[in-house]
Amino acid sequence: MENQITLNSNSFHGFGVDEALEGAAAAGFTCIELTAVRGWTEHIMPDMGDAAIGRIEQKLASLGLVCNALSGHCNLMDPRRLEDFRANMALAARLGARYIISSTGEAHFGKDEVFADDVLAQNITALVPDLRRYGLTLALEVHGEYGSGASLKPVVEKIGSDHVGINYDTGNVVFYGGVDPEEDIAACAPLIKFVHLKDKTGGRGVWNFPPLGRGELKLEALINRLNDMGYRGPYSVEIEYTEDFTMNPKKDGDLAVAREGAKQSFEYLKALGKKL
Repeated sequence: MENQITLNSNSFHGFGVDEALEGAAAAGFTCIELTAVRGWTEHIMPDMGDAAIGRIEQKLASLGLVCNALSGHCNLMDPRRLEDFRANMALAARLGARYIISSTGEAHFGKDEVFADDVLAQNITALVPDLRRYGLTLALEVHGEYGSGASLKPVVEKIGSDHVGINYDTGNVVFYGGVDPEEDIAACAPLIKFVHLKDKTGGRGVWNFPPLGRGELKLEALINRLNDMGYRGPYSVEIEYTEDFTMNPKKDGDLAVAREGAKQSFEYLKALGKKL
């Protein structure tokens, strides 16, 4: 089975959902990971209402796009946020997604968060019946306090469910964890269910995630290593550019940059011989 190649709609952070979907299709992608992260990238949200969600479903179909994953980050350390995540799971199932992605804490702007493996594992275990009912796999993202696959491994092992694994983010492991992804992958490979394929320039704490092939990571080697270890899940392309580009209000010309970045990344993978 070939790995699905997907575009994470967060690559169009700051733009609307229509611009993200049109940009993905124009670049050549046929699968998309839609982003539903409150206060960050709200391309689709469970409280949008049936008509608004239905319009997005029609837009997906008209562009020949399949939603195979929902990025629905919530603070899974906080029991009060579990109901929000259950709403995200229901939305993912409605869209036909097989994967739902979340960091352990808030994806961005989390404050005064306390992390404990046992509490996190207990909260996520409570979600497993819902994951099973919806036919979803929850992939916990390498992010923040859990900045490496090795650090997430004990949590996933405590949960002990085939419905829960790791979303390995190749750029985040450098940005947050400051470790070599080629070495870190070996520590957690059997637990990886989803991959955010993200390039990176600079070391720990440097926000620079260019289009694929424009950074410093040996992405082809990482892909080959993962596949040699038996990984058959999706590769979801994510481009976050620089902090200035991402965080500042969008201006004339920025959409063209985002569209070109998606196309460059598609062409990079196509040149590697990946089925797209």
